[in-house]
Amino acid sequence: MTYPAFAQSDWQEALREWLTAEDMEESYGEELMEQLEERVLSPINLNQTSQEELEALPFLTAQQVEGLIEYLDHYHPIRSLSELQMVKALDYHTRRLLTYFVVAGEECQTSLWPTLEELRKYSKHQFTATGKIPFYERKGDINGYLGYRYRHDIRYQYTYSNRIKAGITAAQDAGEPFFSNKNSMGYDHYNYYVQLRDFGHLEELNIGHYRVQIGMGLVMNTRMQLGKLTTLQTMGRSQHTVTAHSSRSASNHLQGIAATVRFSKPWRMTAFVSHQAIDATLNDNGSVRTLLYSGYHRTVTEMEKKHNTLETDAGGSIGWQQGTWRIHANVVFTHYDRPLQPQQNASYRIYAAQGNDFLNSSVDYGWNNYRWAISGETALNQRGGLATIHTVSCRLTDQFSLMVLHRYYDKRYTAQHANSFREGSSIQNEHGIYIGSTWQPSRSWLIQGYADYAHFSWPRYQVSAASDAFDALLSTRYTRKQWTWNVRYRLHIKQHDNDTKEMIINETSHRLRMSTDWQLSPMLMLHTQGDGVLVNEAGNNSRGIMVSQQTRWQYRWLQVTGQLAWFHSDNYDSRLYQYEPSTQYDFSFPAYYGHGIRYSLMVHSDIGKHVTLATKLGVTNYFDRSIIGTGLQQTDQSSMADLLVQLHIKL
Repeated sequence: MTYPAFAQSDWQEALREWLTAEDMEESYGEELMEQLEERVLSPINLNQTSQEELEALPFLTAQQVEGLIEYLDHYHPIRSLSELQMVKALDYHTRRLLTYFVVAGEECQTSLWPTLEELRKYSKHQFTATGKIPFYERKGDINGYLGYRYRHDIRYQYTYSNRIKAGITAAQDAGEPFFSNKNSMGYDHYNYYVQLRDFGHLEELNIGHYRVQIGMGLVMNTRMQLGKLTTLQTMGRSQHTVTAHSSRSASNHLQGIAATVRFSKPWRMTAFVSHQAIDATLNDNGSVRTLLYSGYHRTVTEMEKKHNTLETDAGGSIGWQQGTWRIHANVVFTHYDRPLQPQQNASYRIYAAQGNDFLNSSVDYGWNNYRWAISGETALNQRGGLATIHTVSCRLTDQFSLMVLHRYYDKRYTAQHANSFREGSSIQNEHGIYIGSTWQPSRSWLIQGYADYAHFSWPRYQVSAASDAFDALLSTRYTRKQWTWNVRYRLHIKQHDNDTKEMIINETSHRLRMSTDWQLSPMLMLHTQGDGVLVNEAGNNSRGIMVSQQTRWQYRWLQVTGQLAWFHSDNYDSRLYQYEPSTQYDFSFPAYYGHGIRYSLMVHSDIGKHVTLATKLGVTNYFDRSIIGTGLQQTDQSSMADLLVQLHIKL
């Protein structure tokens, strides 16, 4: 097999350019990085792949997937990744990023049911153990938390070619009890999964914990929903995928069985059923006030809410795809053993989901070729609420593409597992239009930008009347030899009540980022970045600035990465975000405000061919405070340091 000769963290550096501050706050980045981390460890063999497998790579557009499949059909098998240059739909930056996740491997002529020899030859075992040690005490560690202050998790995964994957992940957050209280089985949360692919008409079978995305996410999407800049990159394409849930996350997944069956070349069906216990805050009468997704069980109160409600989900999709046309019919049913009964003392809660049973149905459709891609989905719930989203994208030339996205989500529309493109917090009460474009005038230049307007006809949280939002971004990248320069500017305007709740005011934020990457040699890379933010609210300004330097040195089996950042902001509104390299499956993009410095040192070493040891020491020093955090998270000092240790064994 041909593997790319790049440092492991290079792909993370490339992807972080897509992620905005809002992506980080909603943890999309963590799920995205974890999914792609697994793909880096088990890259796609282009000589034995499918359209569905390529569509799982979130940075490929529908036209690029179509172009790849067409090339593979005509010139199968390919012998080198350099052949990707022959795929017209792939630009330089996408080709380079793609080489981290695919290989031009040999064709494995396996039988329908693998033999013992095939299992021996193509099987892999991976074991990962991670622990985080804080060198400080929080208030809850002394009195309040049920467990100790250390976070740790273990993972085991077995894979056979790209056809069988099975594993288990056990995770424990800091402060959660271990082998005590409700955690009598040890860890607070376990994820287990078995995934079978390509067994005759059975395209895929998932048992255990899994994630589902149907269409454009209006009725079902328990996978991550990417941000607005990434939507531009993928041209808003729809997906029908079921994937094993292998992360340490305790929420946003299903538990049971899911299968995809292909009856014939154009016809396929996906069906799933799930039953699991979830967390909720209850009313006095035993009904559910709020569903909880944090996954924390550190205190007596949090532990009382653990798994106190049962959720059952069932549904599926049947679809037809012939050439460049496709259409799917989808349905999802959700049942809770306790009725949802959110408090309705505020107008924005009037149309919140209520009751025990919820039914959503939709039709998604699309057409695409080398130049054009059209996708859409229209959904209804049992109350007649409508949600619809459509995208049209076009490669006007090989260098310039344009995309338009329109969505309308009725205030009466609710779907328990909906997750799609939006400006607001849910797929409800929103009407908007998004326009984005990508221009690559030469191999060295890449210019991307979008503008998005959204209107909310009904009151929302902290907004007591109809409101609007506007979001625009312009990003420019220039690459020449060992240098890469990036400049990004973002304008975000949103509305909320003033302090007296007598009128709606605008909150306008300007964010500017400038960065430079310099590859001095194959061993040494420098990344310098500057961030600035200005937030205006009712005539009051708050500002923030951050300057950071990252240095990565790699020699054969050893990689050392150091990072230093200085930040100064007026308040939390002008906070700044900084991506920080970390160990596998641990994505770090923290927010900083106030005045201080953050520095970290990570050492990644390969001990032989099968063992990798990674350690990371991170320290945050504040100059403007002697207490960090509030409540049980409070630390009575101005500095926080923690050590992350990870052992990875691959056989």
